[in-house]
Amino acid sequence: MKLENMTWYEVETRIKEGAAILLPVGSTEQHGPMGRIGTDTICANAVALAAAELCGAIVAPPLAYTPAPFNTAFPGTISVSEETFQNLAHEVISGCLMQGFSGVFIVNGHGANLEPLRRIAEQLPVDRCKIRSWWEPSAANALRSDLYGAWEGMHATPSEIAITQALLGSLPPNEASDPPQRLSAEYLRDHSGDRHGPPDAHRAQFPDGRVGSHSAMATPEDGHRLLAASAAGIAKEFEEFQARLRLP
Repeated sequence: MKLENMTWYEVETRIKEGAAILLPVGSTEQHGPMGRIGTDTICANAVALAAAELCGAIVAPPLAYTPAPFNTAFPGTISVSEETFQNLAHEVISGCLMQGFSGVFIVNGHGANLEPLRRIAEQLPVDRCKIRSWWEPSAANALRSDLYGAWEGMHATPSEIAITQALLGSLPPNEASDPPQRLSAEYLRDHSGDRHGPPDAHRAQFPDGRVGSHSAMATPEDGHRLLAASAAGIAKEFEEFQARLRLP
C-alpha cells in the first residue's frame, strides 16, 4: 500500500475508483534519553501503514522535516521554519489532489505541525483534507490515559516511545529511569501544540529532553496495543472520509 512501491498503472486504477490517500507527517527531533530522533515520523508512518492494512488505503511517503525550533539545542534535531514546512506540505497535498486523489488524510505525529496544516486545509476545497494526530482516536487516547495517566506528559511520551519499542526494540532508559518534573495544568494549557520557549531556555528547563513524560514506563507490549488501537481508529475515520468524497 506504499505509494512509492506502486506503478503508475496501479495508482491510476485506484484514482479512477475514487481513492483518497494517507499522508504521514512527523518530525526529526530529540525524544529524551531513550527515544529515537525520528519517533514522531516513525509513529505516524507506522499507524498509517497499519491502518492501510485494515482499509486498503494508499500511504504516501512521510514528511519528516517539520518545525521543532525549541528542540534545536539538543543534538540531532533538524527543524525547518513554519513557512518552509507549510509551503512544502501545501505543495505535496495539492499535488496529491492534482493527481486525482479524492482527498488527503493526514496522520500527524508532532504537535507543532498542527497549526500550519490547519492553515493549509483552510486554503483547499472544503472537506478535501482531514488532519488527525495518531493519538486522537478515542480508543488510543483512552489507552494512553489508562497506561500512563499524568505521566504521559507532552514530549518523549511513554506512548510514542512504546510504539517505537514495538517496532524497533527497546533502548536503554539512561536518565529516563527517574521520573521527570511534573507539569502543572497551567503549563499543559499554555504550551499545547508545542508552544515552547527558545532552544537554550527550553533545554535549561528540561535538560534531558522530556517534557513531563515518564518515558521509562513504556513497554513494547504497550506499543503493540497502542498501535493497534490507533490504526483501527484511523482506518475507520479514513473509510468514512473517503466514502463522503465518493458521494455524487
